[in-house]
Amino acid sequence: MGAGTLKKIQIADSFSRAAQSYDSMAGLQRQVGHNLLQRSGLQLSGQVVDLGCGTGFFSPQLLEQARVSNVVAIDLAEGMLKFAKSSRLNSNISWLCADAEFLPLADNSVDSLFTSLSIQWCENLSALFAELARVLKPGAVLAFATLGPDTLYELRDSWAQVDDFVHVNQFQGAAAHTQGLGSYFDQLSFTEERIELEYTELKQLTDELKGIGAHNLNSGRITGLSGRQRIQTFKRAYEGFRKSNGMLPATYQVYYGIYRTL
Repeated sequence: MGAGTLKKIQIADSFSRAAQSYDSMAGLQRQVGHNLLQRSGLQLSGQVVDLGCGTGFFSPQLLEQARVSNVVAIDLAEGMLKFAKSSRLNSNISWLCADAEFLPLADNSVDSLFTSLSIQWCENLSALFAELARVLKPGAVLAFATLGPDTLYELRDSWAQVDDFVHVNQFQGAAAHTQGLGSYFDQLSFTEERIELEYTELKQLTDELKGIGAHNLNSGRITGLSGRQRIQTFKRAYEGFRKSNGMLPATYQVYYGIYRTL
């Protein structure tokens, strides 16, 4: 089994385990998804793929867009899809468990594709964009939101005071996205937003990341439990980011892209 396949299994398992707690902790994911829908809703039409649909929160909202007829909701995590099927009952939504890089869809069969905070888990962006272009019709719309490399930099920099292991998920920069997309799509818009969340205690942030299944899934991460002294060093380092209002920040770097197939 290749390293890429193993990581995808780990990602799917992590999100499947988080299905029951996800909706109660996914405030950032809701905010970003709504932002993307506001940016792209008028351009979506026909059959829309909701790629990385998770618990299916946005699938019914996609159906509410004026020109959308039906939604194919796709996710790699079977646990997420099972939850979605039981809680988002709608005859115009079909559910499919699949890998974004190997979609079981025909060539030129999709009118629009919406994906919010999902494609950051795909390491091979070139393969991903080639696959999305394959299933989308000529002139179809791709709307995505994803995370950039400065996401949770406070967490990353605090752990860097402890050791050289990878403790925070690593994501690719804007150039990797725009260059990869350029071979298959025309850019309509590409924007960046910094969203800062605040917490009274660090445990609130780490519990939230675990609750949505987005804790550290990178190769190079430390395995097993971290020692008490190392944890205390990490906590002290993060305290250095505490703001004048007494809150601890956690910053997300979000990219929004609206593209059209060539």
